[in-house]
Order: sequence, then C-alpha cells, then structure tokens
Amino acid sequence: MDLEDILKEFHGEEGEAACNPEWRELFDALCQEAIQIGVELNSSYHTPEEIREIMGRLTGKEIDDTFRLFPPFYTDFGKNISIGKDVFINSGCHFQDQGGITIGDGTLIGHNVVLATINHDLDPAKNRINHYAPIRIGEHVWIGSNATILPGVTIGDWAVVGAGAVVARDVPSMTVVGGVPAKVIKKVTAGGMQ
Repeated sequence: MDLEDILKEFHGEEGEAACNPEWRELFDALCQEAIQIGVELNSSYHTPEEIREIMGRLTGKEIDDTFRLFPPFYTDFGKNISIGKDVFINSGCHFQDQGGITIGDGTLIGHNVVLATINHDLDPAKNRINHYAPIRIGEHVWIGSNATILPGVTIGDWAVVGAGAVVARDVPSMTVVGGVPAKVIKKVTAGGMQ
C-alpha cells in the first residue's frame, strides 16, 4: 500500500479500499502529515525559499522557484496538488485536494479562496460516501478573493473568477465569471474586456 493506491481511490466514488484498514491507516497518516506541515507553515515567519521547500514536502512535488505564497494556507491532504510556474497564492486559502487540484502557470489566487474537490452522496442508504472530482485551473487564471470552486470544475486559460463567486460549472477560456452561482459576465480580449 502506497500513495499511488491512495490516489487511485480518489478517482470517482469512495469504494471498498476506504474500508480496508491498511488503506485507511495510510490515508489517515498522510492527512496528519498535511496538518503537521500546515501548522509548521502557518505558525512562524518563513522566507520565500523556505515556503517553497515546505510546499514541496506538503505536495510531494518540486515547487518552482517562481512560486509565491502568503500564509496561512490550509489543505486536508496535500499530495494531490500540482502547481505550475509563476503561481501566486494569497493568504487564507483552503484547498480540499483529495480529488486533485492542478494549477497552471501564471495563475493568481486571491485571499480566502476555497478549492473543494469532494462532495458527499445525498442518498441516506449510501451514508454520505465521498465523491471526488478534480479541479483544473488553466494558465494565467485570476481567481478573486473569497471565491469557491466546486468539484469537477475546469477553468480555462486567461479566465477571471470574480471575488465571492461560487463556481459550479466549467469556465471557458478568456471569460470573466461572477456571482452565485457564477455566470459569464464578459469576454476577455487582447485589448481588454468586451
């Protein structure tokens, strides 16, 4: 049992593996590691280089030298986050990454943004089992403060998500969305907005 076995379980619906004691023990250990690393990140000052090193341990992936993050930052798992080059994450963000979060190059993420990749079944017979769906954020995306991106959403390149938006559907490239639920407000053009 290893990380790959855990990640396979996050492709769709919580299945039998989650009932396996060995799977559950490793999953719980990885979640506790994410909490521990998060406390380390958020409890004192760190240089930008130290933040990149800590985020590398949290995600289990190399973090590019152009990455910037203003703590605090919160995640429930950590190992299912992929971050491109020249990404900036502002303070107070919460990433629920078990379903997978991919952030493209040049993306800007505002204060208190929530990226949620898990939902629970409504059928009482299924006892609120988890459903996982990845969030994919394209290149040069700008997500405004306090926005929430829901499971399974893909945001296209150069899109803008307005502050406070709740995004439940895919966002086309070169568009601005806002509201609850988020809707297309305008198009982005080479010369500005339409």
